[in-house]
Amino acid sequence: MDRYNSLDGTMYLLRIYPGSCALDTIFSAVEATKNTRTSEVIEKVVKKLNLDNVKDYYLSEVCQEAGQNCIERRLEDNEYPVRVQLLWPKSPELSPGDPSYVPTKYHFFLRSVHQENANQTSAFNNITSLGTFMNDFLPKLGQREYDDLCNLPDLSEETLMSSIISRFKNGKIYTYVGSILISVNPFKFFPIYNPKYVNLYQNRRLGELPPHIFAVADAAFHTMLNKKTNQCVVISGESGSGKTEATNLLLHHLTALSQKGHANGLEQTILGAGPVLEAFGNAMTVVNNNSSRFGKFIQVNYRENGTAHG
Repeated sequence: MDRYNSLDGTMYLLRIYPGSCALDTIFSAVEATKNTRTSEVIEKVVKKLNLDNVKDYYLSEVCQEAGQNCIERRLEDNEYPVRVQLLWPKSPELSPGDPSYVPTKYHFFLRSVHQENANQTSAFNNITSLGTFMNDFLPKLGQREYDDLCNLPDLSEETLMSSIISRFKNGKIYTYVGSILISVNPFKFFPIYNPKYVNLYQNRRLGELPPHIFAVADAAFHTMLNKKTNQCVVISGESGSGKTEATNLLLHHLTALSQKGHANGLEQTILGAGPVLEAFGNAMTVVNNNSSRFGKFIQVNYRENGTAHG
């Protein structure tokens, strides 16, 4: 008990599942110490999810028991969620303080005091089917798409590929995996690269808008300006995946950002170097009539004011 009373400043990561309180969010991660009370955690989550009155919510501990049942218990405002989580069965590979540590049998759920329906009663020790319980609160893969695959409720090779295929069939060729952009070559023109989209993605945080290669270019450009450090964008893929076109689109956005509305021919000069290189190192393959047979390195130099000069 002494260690609970000591001033331990170690930060732990709590995953709070808002369920029907915020249907567009799978979980919200908040940092807390052993001395952070339930009321403080609720306040952080409510603020992070842009919900209204903090007094309308409470925190519940949900435990899956053997036989696919689950038990729910409401945490008192003066309890310490981190200490509760530390009592959960620990993963043998990771420590509870590790951001990747997610116990499979225990979860914290945000509840509304106004949420009382057929599937959720006010009896906190109510036992129900885990499958029914999770289906009520976690969106199904078939019901929504995920711009960022890191938000998939069940991350596996199968769900990852299913999500990419589903998005592609709906005309969405770009998908995020954190700060990585997955691009699927549609082999046809998409009208999403005109000046309207160039302006739309300028000075926007990565992930604020739907996935787009302009977002990656904009993030690299403004990170370079803000941190005064070199930035690197790696474009990789198999033959015919669209690497050359992606490079051209990336350079198009970078030069548009640097010119700030003043055309100076720099973009055409940079892009014009591509065909010269391709003339020496491209070849025809079974999937691509103009396949690059070499690695391409392009360096764009900027002045301190963000203007490209070579």
